[in-house]
Parts: sequence; C-alpha cells; structure tokens
Amino acid sequence: MVAAYPKTLGNWIDGAERPAADGTTFDKIAPHDGRRLGAVARSKAADVDLAVRTARAAFPSWADTPAVQRGGILHKVCNSLEARSADMATIVAAETGKSPKEALGEIGGAVALGRFYAGEGQRLYGRTSTSGIANRNVSMVREPCGVAALIIAANTPIANLAWKVFPALICGNAAVLKTAEDTPYTAGLLAEISAEAGLPPSILNIVQGLGAEAGRALVEHSDIDVLSFTGSTGVGRWIAETGGRRLLKVSLELGGKNPFVVCDDADLDNAVRWAALSAYSNAGQRCAAGSRLIVLDSIYNKFRDALVAATNKLKLGPGDDDDLGPVINQRQLDNMLGAVARAKEAGARILTGGERLSDPAHASGCYMAPTLIEDVWPDFEISTREIFGPISCLYRVPDFAAALDLANRSPYGLTAAIHTRDLNRAMVFLRRARAGVVSVNGGTYGSEPHMPFGGVKQSGNGTREPGTEALDIYTNLKNMVVNFDPDRV
Repeated sequence: MVAAYPKTLGNWIDGAERPAADGTTFDKIAPHDGRRLGAVARSKAADVDLAVRTARAAFPSWADTPAVQRGGILHKVCNSLEARSADMATIVAAETGKSPKEALGEIGGAVALGRFYAGEGQRLYGRTSTSGIANRNVSMVREPCGVAALIIAANTPIANLAWKVFPALICGNAAVLKTAEDTPYTAGLLAEISAEAGLPPSILNIVQGLGAEAGRALVEHSDIDVLSFTGSTGVGRWIAETGGRRLLKVSLELGGKNPFVVCDDADLDNAVRWAALSAYSNAGQRCAAGSRLIVLDSIYNKFRDALVAATNKLKLGPGDDDDLGPVINQRQLDNMLGAVARAKEAGARILTGGERLSDPAHASGCYMAPTLIEDVWPDFEISTREIFGPISCLYRVPDFAAALDLANRSPYGLTAAIHTRDLNRAMVFLRRARAGVVSVNGGTYGSEPHMPFGGVKQSGNGTREPGTEALDIYTNLKNMVVNFDPDRV
C-alpha cells in the first residue's frame, strides 16, 4: 500500500480489497497541507450487509479454533505490524498530520496491546463453582458473541484499531470494522498485514465510508451480536437507543470534559508541564484531554502566567521536533473556532491562541493555535461540551472543596487529575472524583494494555476497554451443569 500511495482504497471483505458496490468514493485530504491523498470507497448498506454476511459465515470455524491457537495467530499479526512499523508510521503521519516519531510511539502501543490480548488466549478463564445440590458439578465458560461490529475514531488510529480488533478476535468473534473516514489507509494497511501474518480470510472485514451511511447501516444491521463504539456522546446515545430496541450488547467509550486540579502546594513546574501535555498533545484530540484547568486562587496568577508562557513556546507542524500537529479536518477546525468565538462573545478572555494559523507554513492545513481561555463560567458551552481540539479553560476557585465540587460539576466523567503534595487531599480526590480514571501529579490521559479505561455519566455506558475487562464485552458466559449419580458407578 505504501508504495502505491496515494491510491483508490476499497473495503476489505473476505480477505480481499473491493470497491463499494455502487462504485462511489470520497476524497481523503491530508490535514497538514490540504493535499488529496487518494479516493476511498464510500460504502452503503449493501457493502455493510456483505461484510456482515461474510463474517457470519466465517464465525463458526474461528470460534471452534482453540483460543491458544487464536492467540498464536494474533502474536504473528503483532510481529508483522512491528516489522512494518515504518510503513504504518508513514500512513498514520500522512493521515493525521502527527509526527513520524509520535506515530511510531502509537504503533508501539498497539503492538503491546495486541500481544497482551494474544496472551489472553492462554488465559481465557471461565470458573468452576460449587452447587447447593448434591452430586452436581457447575462450571462457567466464556463463549464468543458472534459477529462483532467495531466503530472507531480517528484521533489515534492504529491504537484505536488495536483496542477493538484484538480483544474481539481473541475471544473468537468475527469482526466487521467501520473505520474512521479520516484514517482509512491505516485500517487498510492493518488488513494487509493481518492477512500476510496468517489471519484467516473473513475474520476481519473492514468497511470504509461515512458515519451517516456505512456507520449507521452497521449499527442498524440485524445480524450483529455485539457492538463497540468510540466517539462522541451524541452518536453514542443514538447507538444505545438503536441497539436497545433489540437488546443488542453495546460498549460505548464516549467524550470527556476532564478536570485538571492544581492545588496551592503543587510542584508548579510539574503541574504546568502536565497541564500543557494534557491540553495540547495530539492537538488536543483526546477524549481524555485536560480541558478544564481548575486552580486554587492563591497560585492562580502564577500558574496562569507560566502556562501561557509554556503554550506560546509550542511548535506546530508534522515534524519530530514539533509539539503538536493539525486537527483532523476542516469541519472540526470550524467547530473549534466557532466554540471559541461564542465563548468570547459570552465574556471569556482569550489568553493566547483562539485562531487558525495563517502563516505560509500552516495556512494550507487545519492548524488550530493552542488556546487558553479564562473568565469562563462553568455553564458556558465551552465548559460543558467536548471540543476535541487544543483548547483549554482556566477556572479560579477559593479552596480544595470548591475545586472538587467544580471537577464533578460536569455531564462527563471520563478522567481527572490533581496536583498536590498533600496525601490527604490526593486520597480524598481519588475517592470522590466522579471519573473512570483518576491520577495524582500526572496527566488526564495515559493508559496501558492491562488497565481498564472508560467513564461514568455521559462518558460511557459502564463498560471498560482495554484490560481483561474487555473480555466481558466480547464474550458471553455460559453456565454448565452436570448431574451425576455415584451409586451407578
């Protein structure tokens, strides 16, 4: 794929690439410079139906393959992905605008996660139990759900693929992936790598296309058994409603408006460093981004001035010596600019940024200046809605109790962080912050393959991926009871 890039990219169904049934395509545009990378299949319901039927037909043989053997195949996929990491990094960097170094780091994380799940093939535990009835043996085993529908976002494309594909496959499901329309080539290359590594045809099927067309058709398909979605809360709510009408098993990892609290006893340099990383790394395109910076009054001015200075030093571009790249597309950039403008109209003060970069090096791309805003009320739109860009707001509070209250005053509950040297404050925050992930003296983001990730309130529906907890999403438990009669031996 890399040698032929750019090209017309089709779907991956039954182990081969094929165009959309009606032949339509859409253009993939590079966010760094606006150039056309290629044409991509614009799938509709007929393409989704073919992918689901293909996965359904392949499912029984994959489910019957021992989990240890499935893990062996996935190990080979991981080894091949690692061997072709340079090719994958080229694709990821071109599609997202992030640096090659950052893309390589993301690929390393995907490989580590894939190997974790491949190893779970040797530990796909059920359990035995006791019965209150004599001469009865009871055990529980995990069984695959069937056809797994997977829908991902574009912000960390190869990591997002790994988070869903590897756990779904190790559990014995056949998968239909609707990849993000902004990162189609990443998924296409993973399909090629998986096939070359020996993954059986039809086990991983990839449908390209737009969310309103291909994504909707996959969610509404009557022959999927489990659906995992990462994306916006609005779309997640629609998926929950749609799947709920037929009691579809659904996992939702949704948005965040994550608080980053700085206490008056914090290591200020460390807090500024982590605040900038939480707010701006990956161009702020993280569900776990630190978008609400809550600072105690006595150090507010000092922290604000230091963070403004750190923000102004950031370099934007696609190179390894740059700090962040562009946002993923023009539509998202326009949404960010509109949110900042409305906040300013409502009385907020733009400390730095707030605009699109228009200098010759950035004018052709989707570059949003790292933006820091103060004088923001907690009920402003920009305080309550996920913006998904390099934009963060400062809030001044009188004491720790007010900081904790404001941290929890959000419709979301994905991640949270506090910076303090006080063990008592840290422990109270860890226990009382209403979020799925809480950290002390670090960032609002960061996950590991064996650690469950997910949120509360409007940040999800209670499921957790990755970690062994993801196995609960992609398997069903079967209770098996054997009655026996010792007198007949």
